[in-house]
Amino acid sequence: MTSREIDSWLMDMDGVLVREELPVPGADRFLGRLQELGIPFLVLTNNSIYTRRDLAARLRASGLNVPEEAIWTSALATAGFLDDQRPGGSAFVIGESGVTTALHQAGYTLTERSPDYVVLGETRTYSFERITRGIRLILGGARFIATNPDTTGPSPDGVLPATGSVAALISRATGVAPYFVGKPNPLMIRSALNAIDAHSESTAMIGDRMDTDIVAGLEAGLETVLVLTGVTAREDTERHPYRPSRIVDSVAALIDELG
Repeated sequence: MTSREIDSWLMDMDGVLVREELPVPGADRFLGRLQELGIPFLVLTNNSIYTRRDLAARLRASGLNVPEEAIWTSALATAGFLDDQRPGGSAFVIGESGVTTALHQAGYTLTERSPDYVVLGETRTYSFERITRGIRLILGGARFIATNPDTTGPSPDGVLPATGSVAALISRATGVAPYFVGKPNPLMIRSALNAIDAHSESTAMIGDRMDTDIVAGLEAGLETVLVLTGVTAREDTERHPYRPSRIVDSVAALIDELG
Protein backbone atom coordinates (compact mmCIF):
# COMPACT_ATOMS: atom_id res chain seq x y z
CA MET A 1 0.00 0.00 0.00
CA THR A 2 1.02 3.60 -0.46
CA SER A 3 2.15 5.66 2.48
CA ARG A 4 -0.34 8.38 1.51
CA GLU A 5 -3.81 8.47 0.02
CA ILE A 6 -3.14 8.69 -3.73
CA ASP A 7 -5.93 9.95 -5.98
CA SER A 8 -3.96 11.07 -9.08
CA TRP A 9 -1.15 9.40 -10.98
CA LEU A 10 1.64 10.72 -13.21
CA MET A 11 3.73 8.20 -15.10
CA ASP A 12 6.60 8.12 -17.53
CA MET A 13 5.95 6.36 -20.84
CA ASP A 14 9.07 4.57 -22.07
CA GLY A 15 10.21 1.94 -19.59
CA VAL A 16 6.97 2.20 -17.60
CA LEU A 17 4.19 1.52 -20.12
CA VAL A 18 6.16 0.48 -23.19
CA ARG A 19 9.61 -0.88 -24.00
CA GLU A 20 10.76 -0.44 -27.60
CA GLU A 21 7.14 -0.24 -28.83
CA LEU A 22 6.07 -3.36 -26.88
CA PRO A 23 3.66 -2.92 -23.97
CA VAL A 24 4.94 -3.68 -20.48
CA PRO A 25 2.94 -6.67 -19.17
CA GLY A 26 0.05 -5.38 -17.07
CA ALA A 27 0.23 -1.80 -18.39
CA ASP A 28 -3.03 -2.24 -20.32
CA ARG A 29 -4.82 -3.45 -17.18
CA PHE A 30 -3.37 -0.63 -15.06
CA LEU A 31 -4.46 2.05 -17.55
CA GLY A 32 -7.83 0.37 -18.01
CA ARG A 33 -8.47 0.35 -14.26
CA LEU A 34 -7.55 4.04 -13.93
CA GLN A 35 -10.04 4.92 -16.68
CA GLU A 36 -12.72 2.58 -15.36
CA LEU A 37 -12.56 4.25 -11.94
CA GLY A 38 -12.26 7.78 -13.35
CA ILE A 39 -8.93 8.37 -11.57
CA PRO A 40 -7.04 11.38 -13.03
CA PHE A 41 -3.73 10.48 -14.65
CA LEU A 42 -1.19 11.80 -17.13
CA VAL A 43 1.44 10.00 -19.16
CA LEU A 44 4.58 12.16 -19.14
CA THR A 45 7.39 12.10 -21.66
CA ASN A 46 10.48 14.23 -22.22
CA ASN A 47 10.21 13.38 -25.91
CA SER A 48 9.23 16.57 -27.72
CA ILE A 49 9.15 15.20 -31.28
CA TYR A 50 5.53 14.13 -31.27
CA THR A 51 2.18 15.78 -30.61
CA ARG A 52 -0.31 14.31 -28.16
CA ARG A 53 -2.22 12.80 -31.07
CA ASP A 54 0.94 11.17 -32.45
CA LEU A 55 1.78 9.66 -29.07
CA ALA A 56 -1.76 8.41 -28.47
CA ALA A 57 -1.59 6.66 -31.86
CA ARG A 58 1.83 5.20 -31.02
CA LEU A 59 0.53 3.83 -27.72
CA ARG A 60 -2.58 2.48 -29.43
CA ALA A 61 -0.36 0.62 -31.92
CA SER A 62 1.34 -0.96 -28.88
CA GLY A 63 -2.04 -2.09 -27.55
CA LEU A 64 -2.46 0.67 -24.96
CA ASN A 65 -5.49 2.95 -24.92
CA VAL A 66 -4.51 6.42 -23.67
CA PRO A 67 -6.64 9.43 -24.62
CA GLU A 68 -4.79 12.40 -26.14
CA GLU A 69 -5.70 14.62 -23.20
CA ALA A 70 -3.98 12.17 -20.83
CA ILE A 71 -0.57 12.78 -22.42
CA TRP A 72 1.81 15.52 -21.29
CA THR A 73 5.08 16.24 -23.10
CA SER A 74 8.08 18.46 -22.47
CA ALA A 75 6.97 20.40 -25.58
CA LEU A 76 3.61 21.23 -23.95
CA ALA A 77 5.35 22.15 -20.69
CA THR A 78 7.79 24.38 -22.63
CA ALA A 79 4.97 26.15 -24.48
CA GLY A 80 3.11 26.70 -21.20
CA PHE A 81 6.25 28.07 -19.56
CA LEU A 82 6.94 30.52 -22.40
CA ASP A 83 3.29 31.61 -22.50
CA ASP A 84 3.52 32.35 -18.79
CA GLN A 85 6.87 34.17 -19.10
CA ARG A 86 6.24 36.15 -22.27
CA PRO A 87 2.67 35.81 -23.63
CA GLY A 88 2.33 36.17 -27.39
CA GLY A 89 6.08 36.01 -27.92
CA SER A 90 8.15 34.62 -30.78
CA ALA A 91 10.53 31.71 -31.14
CA PHE A 92 12.98 30.10 -33.51
CA VAL A 93 12.54 26.33 -33.18
CA ILE A 94 15.06 23.57 -33.76
CA GLY A 95 12.77 20.58 -33.50
CA GLU A 96 9.69 18.80 -34.77
CA SER A 97 5.91 19.17 -34.81
CA GLY A 98 5.58 18.39 -31.10
CA VAL A 99 7.22 21.72 -30.27
CA THR A 100 5.93 23.84 -33.13
CA THR A 101 2.32 22.71 -32.61
CA ALA A 102 2.47 23.37 -28.86
CA LEU A 103 3.95 26.85 -29.40
CA HIS A 104 1.36 27.73 -32.05
CA GLN A 105 -1.43 26.63 -29.71
CA ALA A 106 0.06 28.85 -26.99
CA GLY A 107 -0.18 31.86 -29.33
CA TYR A 108 3.49 32.00 -30.27
CA THR A 109 4.84 33.19 -33.60
CA LEU A 110 7.63 31.17 -35.20
CA THR A 111 10.27 33.33 -36.83
CA GLU A 112 13.90 33.41 -37.89
CA ARG A 113 14.18 37.17 -37.32
CA SER A 114 14.92 38.52 -33.83
CA PRO A 115 12.91 35.92 -31.87
CA ASP A 116 12.39 36.23 -28.12
CA TYR A 117 13.58 32.64 -27.71
CA VAL A 118 15.55 29.94 -29.45
CA VAL A 119 13.77 26.71 -28.51
CA LEU A 120 15.70 23.47 -28.92
CA GLY A 121 13.69 20.26 -28.99
CA GLU A 122 14.15 16.66 -30.01
CA THR A 123 14.53 15.71 -33.66
CA ARG A 124 15.86 12.73 -35.58
CA THR A 125 17.34 15.02 -38.25
CA TYR A 126 19.28 17.86 -36.62
CA SER A 127 20.13 20.40 -39.31
CA PHE A 128 23.58 21.96 -39.02
CA GLU A 129 22.17 24.97 -40.82
CA ARG A 130 19.39 25.47 -38.23
CA ILE A 131 21.78 24.87 -35.34
CA THR A 132 24.08 27.54 -36.81
CA ARG A 133 21.13 29.93 -37.18
CA GLY A 134 20.13 29.27 -33.57
CA ILE A 135 23.67 29.99 -32.37
CA ARG A 136 23.72 33.32 -34.20
CA LEU A 137 20.31 34.31 -32.84
CA ILE A 138 21.40 33.51 -29.26
CA LEU A 139 24.57 35.54 -29.78
CA GLY A 140 22.26 38.32 -31.00
CA GLY A 141 20.29 38.28 -27.74
CA ALA A 142 17.63 35.55 -28.02
CA ARG A 143 17.02 33.56 -24.83
CA PHE A 144 17.95 29.87 -24.97
CA ILE A 145 15.36 27.26 -23.96
CA ALA A 146 15.61 23.47 -24.34
CA THR A 147 12.70 21.09 -23.92
CA ASN A 148 14.70 18.49 -21.99
CA PRO A 149 18.26 17.65 -20.89
CA ASP A 150 18.40 14.00 -22.07
CA THR A 151 21.78 13.53 -23.75
CA THR A 152 20.90 10.34 -25.62
CA GLY A 153 17.79 8.53 -26.76
CA PRO A 154 17.15 4.89 -27.70
CA SER A 155 16.82 3.45 -31.18
CA PRO A 156 16.79 -0.13 -32.52
CA ASP A 157 20.38 0.40 -33.71
CA GLY A 158 21.70 1.90 -30.47
CA VAL A 159 21.80 5.29 -28.77
CA LEU A 160 21.12 8.53 -30.63
CA PRO A 161 22.35 12.00 -29.60
CA ALA A 162 19.43 13.86 -28.06
CA THR A 163 18.51 17.40 -26.98
CA GLY A 164 21.03 17.65 -24.15
CA SER A 165 23.95 16.81 -26.43
CA VAL A 166 22.94 19.38 -29.05
CA ALA A 167 22.32 21.93 -26.28
CA ALA A 168 25.92 21.35 -25.13
CA LEU A 169 27.16 22.10 -28.65
CA ILE A 170 25.14 25.34 -28.81
CA SER A 171 26.24 26.34 -25.29
CA ARG A 172 29.89 25.75 -26.18
CA ALA A 173 29.51 27.97 -29.24
CA THR A 174 27.63 30.77 -27.49
CA GLY A 175 28.72 30.63 -23.86
CA VAL A 176 25.00 30.60 -22.99
CA ALA A 177 23.45 27.77 -20.97
CA PRO A 178 19.84 26.84 -21.80
CA TYR A 179 16.95 26.64 -19.38
CA PHE A 180 15.76 23.02 -19.48
CA VAL A 181 12.00 22.66 -18.94
CA GLY A 182 11.54 18.86 -18.99
CA LYS A 183 12.35 16.30 -16.31
CA PRO A 184 14.18 16.41 -13.95
CA ASN A 185 13.00 20.02 -13.65
CA PRO A 186 10.08 19.82 -11.19
CA LEU A 187 8.46 22.55 -13.32
CA MET A 188 7.44 19.75 -15.72
CA ILE A 189 5.73 17.90 -12.87
CA ARG A 190 3.99 21.01 -11.57
CA SER A 191 2.72 21.87 -15.05
CA ALA A 192 1.31 18.35 -15.31
CA LEU A 193 -0.38 18.66 -11.91
CA ASN A 194 -1.97 21.93 -13.01
CA ALA A 195 -3.17 20.32 -16.24
CA ILE A 196 -5.31 17.81 -14.31
CA ASP A 197 -5.98 20.03 -11.29
CA ALA A 198 -4.16 17.60 -9.00
CA HIS A 199 -2.24 18.23 -5.77
CA SER A 200 1.28 17.06 -4.99
CA GLU A 201 0.26 15.67 -1.58
CA SER A 202 -2.12 13.14 -3.16
CA THR A 203 -0.31 12.35 -6.43
CA ALA A 204 2.26 9.67 -7.22
CA MET A 205 4.93 9.75 -9.94
CA ILE A 206 5.82 6.40 -11.55
CA GLY A 207 9.12 6.23 -13.40
CA ASP A 208 11.96 3.95 -14.44
CA ARG A 209 14.78 6.48 -14.12
CA MET A 210 16.20 7.73 -10.85
CA ASP A 211 17.89 10.78 -12.43
CA THR A 212 14.79 12.16 -14.16
CA ASP A 213 11.44 10.69 -13.08
CA ILE A 214 12.17 10.00 -9.44
CA VAL A 215 14.17 13.15 -8.64
CA ALA A 216 11.60 15.35 -10.42
CA GLY A 217 8.74 13.75 -8.49
CA LEU A 218 10.66 14.03 -5.24
CA GLU A 219 11.45 17.72 -5.76
CA ALA A 220 7.82 18.43 -6.64
CA GLY A 221 6.67 16.79 -3.40
CA LEU A 222 5.05 13.68 -4.88
CA GLU A 223 5.12 10.08 -3.74
CA THR A 224 7.60 8.36 -6.08
CA VAL A 225 7.35 4.81 -7.40
CA LEU A 226 10.28 3.25 -9.25
CA VAL A 227 9.42 0.39 -11.62
CA LEU A 228 12.06 -2.12 -12.70
CA THR A 229 10.80 -2.51 -16.29
CA GLY A 230 13.07 0.22 -17.70
CA VAL A 231 16.69 1.24 -17.36
CA THR A 232 17.11 1.02 -13.58
CA ALA A 233 17.89 -2.17 -11.65
CA ARG A 234 17.11 -2.42 -7.93
CA GLU A 235 20.80 -2.28 -6.97
CA ASP A 236 21.29 0.91 -9.01
CA THR A 237 19.11 2.86 -6.60
CA GLU A 238 21.76 2.66 -3.87
CA ARG A 239 24.12 4.83 -5.93
CA HIS A 240 21.88 7.88 -5.60
CA PRO A 241 21.70 10.27 -2.63
CA TYR A 242 17.88 10.09 -2.71
CA ARG A 243 15.47 7.17 -2.77
CA PRO A 244 12.05 6.51 -4.28
CA SER A 245 9.15 6.16 -1.87
CA ARG A 246 9.01 2.55 -3.00
CA ILE A 247 10.15 0.14 -5.69
CA VAL A 248 7.86 -2.29 -7.54
CA ASP A 249 8.52 -4.78 -10.31
CA SER A 250 6.09 -3.10 -12.73
CA VAL A 251 2.86 -1.06 -12.92
CA ALA A 252 0.99 -4.39 -12.72
CA ALA A 253 1.89 -4.43 -9.00
CA LEU A 254 -0.13 -1.22 -8.49
CA ILE A 255 -3.44 -2.41 -9.95
CA ASP A 256 -4.90 -3.85 -6.74
CA GLU A 257 -4.41 -0.67 -4.74
CA LEU A 258 -6.46 1.37 -7.21
CA GLY A 259 -9.62 -0.18 -5.77
